[in-house]
Amino acid sequence: MDKQQIELLQQRMIAEIVAETVFVTPQLGKSTLNSRVIEVLAKIPRHEFVPVELRPYAYLNRPLPVGYGKTISQPFIVALMTDLLEPQQGDAVLEVGAGVGYQAAILTELVRQVYSIEIIEELALDARRRLGRLGYRNVEVRTGNGYYGWPEHAPFDKIIVTAAPDLIPPPLLAQLKHGGKMVIPTGIPDKQQLMLVEKTANGKLVTRDILPVRFSELEQGGDLVGQA
Repeated sequence: MDKQQIELLQQRMIAEIVAETVFVTPQLGKSTLNSRVIEVLAKIPRHEFVPVELRPYAYLNRPLPVGYGKTISQPFIVALMTDLLEPQQGDAVLEVGAGVGYQAAILTELVRQVYSIEIIEELALDARRRLGRLGYRNVEVRTGNGYYGWPEHAPFDKIIVTAAPDLIPPPLLAQLKHGGKMVIPTGIPDKQQLMLVEKTANGKLVTRDILPVRFSELEQGGDLVGQA
């Protein structure tokens, strides 16, 4: 694909995201996503984050397989979760589930620092190399079980989770700053809900279900964050 083709496909992807957002206006309480989030999605080279044989499909508004039984999320869901997080330039953000690094790349354009954990070592190493090659510097990728968060860098202004636990992991709640937000899918398979969690200034937790989703399950238990 040449540059002109890529730009055309990116524009089409953004148009689909904008259209799909209108359909979930009742759940969101608004009909448009943050313009800055949309601008960043329009510039990130999604084709760099999918297997070579799937690059012609990189800008379709759908998830795509990336190996190890995992997928790169549908662009609309990535846009929605990023919007719900309300990222600010000074934020330090924890991402649980680095995958191929696509969500992390988007966040690097919007916040001060991204800390991303991936339980599959091969994916974590690939994501780290890919993000470095593409010039994203304000991100660290580590192999480990994201259920436990990343205590060394806590507390976080924002936390985004891209795999679904049955219940919100207590370590993640503990590592969220007062005044912070977490976006996380929760629930048993086939009955997952995307949830927004806010921790008030006095530490009270307020949750809101956004809409039904389908994510892979978050590993619950096992090793703490590794050193890879």
